[in-house]
Amino acid sequence: MSVDYAVGTDTAVQVVKLGEHIGARIEGVRLGGDLSAETVAAIRAALNEHKVIFFQGQDHLTEDGQYEFAQLLGTPTTPHPTITSRGARTLTIDSETGRGGAWHTDVTFVDRVPKASILRAVTLPSYGGSTTWASTVAAYDSLPDPLKRLAESLRALHTNAYDYAGDHGKDSDQFRQAYRDEFVSTYYETEHPVVRVHPETGERALLLGLFVKQFVGLNASESQALFRLFQDRVTRLEHTTRWNWSLGDVAIWDNRATQHYAVGDYDGAERRQLTRITLAGDIPVGVDGRTSTVVTGNAEHYSIVEQAA
Repeated sequence: MSVDYAVGTDTAVQVVKLGEHIGARIEGVRLGGDLSAETVAAIRAALNEHKVIFFQGQDHLTEDGQYEFAQLLGTPTTPHPTITSRGARTLTIDSETGRGGAWHTDVTFVDRVPKASILRAVTLPSYGGSTTWASTVAAYDSLPDPLKRLAESLRALHTNAYDYAGDHGKDSDQFRQAYRDEFVSTYYETEHPVVRVHPETGERALLLGLFVKQFVGLNASESQALFRLFQDRVTRLEHTTRWNWSLGDVAIWDNRATQHYAVGDYDGAERRQLTRITLAGDIPVGVDGRTSTVVTGNAEHYSIVEQAA
């Protein structure tokens, strides 16, 4: 199914739906910093509805063009709260520093969780290396009412000591180990509601992923059991969409309503590089109106707090 959004008099943004709960391909747009306000509005609407959107054939886009486009959608953050040695504006997602392999929402260990990310393919393996996204809104909606009420009452501690890029042990590759050491060079811990209210759509979404350390008030075994119960709802195949990258592809996802997983199904000798820009978000708010709270760490250098409209 596709939907056309009229833009001006001669063009239209076409949105091709990829799944019931998540994912759409956007056609008729050449990304850059010169897009009209109407086109930007159509992209925002598609992102709110479909959670992750994909653009093909954007071979013209440079790092500068990606950044200029990002500025039309919001305020870019610095690349990362702790990874500060690899650029001032973008973060390279590079297989040389880790191959992913875990479900997560970006940077949930800080209070000001990014609202969206823009990812551009730069170097791809000859096969594999896709990315899968899951709708955390669909996950919440699929819960029976008693589990919805339980999730809404819970809060969880998120920390960057739980690095999604590795197995938390020492790595024999010095380059990867240096990356992991930098990742945890400043310790962050934040308490978030397990169910957050989306500031634009009003939808309720599960806020979980691998950065979760423990549920507040529960012991480790209780936390693990409940985490698995809710996280399994997120990763049901019906709640996901998978994108097989080609050069020239760009993906944008709503970080407030999704988790994602980089699939490491390519040979270790092959390289996969994508350039990511994140956009500043708000501080999550639970169903009860309580906001997330900082336990340890100050993320002011990383991002502003976007005020809800």
